[in-house]
Amino acid sequence: MVDVDAFVDDAIEEIAAEIGDADAVIALSGGVDSSTAAALAYEAVGDQLTPVYVDTGLMRKGETEGIRETFAYVDSLRIVEAQDRFLDALEGVTDPEEKRHAIGEQFIREFETVAREVSADYLVQGTIYPDRIESEGTIKSHHNVGGLPEVVDFEGIVEPMRDLYKDEVREVARELGLEEVISERMPFPGPGLAVRIIGEVTAEKLAVAREANHVVEEELADYDPWQALAAVIGKATGVKGDNRVHGWVVAVRSVESRDGMTARAQEIDWQTLQRIQSRITGENDNVSRVLYDVTHKPPATIEYE
Repeated sequence: MVDVDAFVDDAIEEIAAEIGDADAVIALSGGVDSSTAAALAYEAVGDQLTPVYVDTGLMRKGETEGIRETFAYVDSLRIVEAQDRFLDALEGVTDPEEKRHAIGEQFIREFETVAREVSADYLVQGTIYPDRIESEGTIKSHHNVGGLPEVVDFEGIVEPMRDLYKDEVREVARELGLEEVISERMPFPGPGLAVRIIGEVTAEKLAVAREANHVVEEELADYDPWQALAAVIGKATGVKGDNRVHGWVVAVRSVESRDGMTARAQEIDWQTLQRIQSRITGENDNVSRVLYDVTHKPPATIEYE
């Protein structure tokens, strides 16, 4: 395990040395990785840092409102409304890797725009070790690693937590005094709900995925999963009232893990699973079926794409 005290001191020193007297923007999502990176960077360079939250339209229910409340004390916080631009970038894209690259490129362009407005030369990211391992291998590209475009308009990209696992990031977050709502928050993928939708990302699928994920996180909170999610994986025939429908199929997944590199599917009691399917199908007229995924990692990944 990492020596938290030593890591914090070294990371702050490293960030300060890399950025120097320049200004920087940091990609802030509200998750533990980016929030911890922001706290470290603020300790290092203070007012030289501008946190940027990009509302991609691919976020969890209530995410943007939560960001506004949690980081209301940060006067320099920029919230970028970019939902339409991300949907346009994803139009017609069905391949998982192409999705990740399209999202990664659009993210960079959004950060570049803000950087030009505030004359920032550096981008700080909350990249962690599993992101790099999976991107450098053949598993999947993370939008802030393998999903980056070849040309970026930054003098440098600073990744102070690039060698940490998720559980180590949480330790650093606690050491920095971040609230539990952040330090203990369930992981959420950088590309957002796009990787919880098989095939093309559309406004209709996003609405289903967002509501279904909200249900799953609420209903499985007592199980304390490492990660719990719902994915829109296709369509199947069902019956709603007296009508036959060809509705969406939602897969529910809940796993236990230490660092995300491996994971085991959780055993969920039947009543809870039935409550989840009842809520998802009842609250979404165009959902016909709900499945529970019992596959471990490996052979599956935690996310669907």
